[in-house]
Amino acid sequence: MKLDKQELVRMLRTEGDNDTAEKVEGRFGDQVDTDRDGDALAEMGLDRTQLMAKLAGGGFGSTLTP
Repeated sequence: MKLDKQELVRMLRTEGDNDTAEKVEGRFGDQVDTDRDGDALAEMGLDRTQLMAKLAGGGFGSTLTP
């Protein structure tokens, strides 16, 4: 699943996780692919399954790309 990097950063900052938000900003391009970038996300403490659950709950609005 592809996510807009800025939406992910915004969500992390909203949750108060500024350190991880900065890591995401510096590491990824404009889009984050949860399949391709799963290992890098895990290194930052972001679980692909948890991200998908937040997406299902509307955490990223309409920036979802199948």
